[in-house]
Amino acid sequence: MAVSYKKLWKILIDKDMKKKDLQAAAGVSSTSITKLSKCETVSMDVLIKICKVLECDIGEIIELIPDEDKP
Repeated sequence: MAVSYKKLWKILIDKDMKKKDLQAAAGVSSTSITKLSKCETVSMDVLIKICKVLECDIGEIIELIPDEDKP
């Protein structure tokens, strides 16, 4: 199962925020932001911090993509 953070990037655009702004406001590392940019997994703590800053639910920033090769 893969992850997609397209919803997160859409929210940032809607709120006129840059990734650096999110990083500073949420208190997460640049490594975590890089992982998000590459659609890699990050810890639940990072996702919770982002949700607090954006005042949203976790389902509003992440989407799980099923593997295509599995029935």
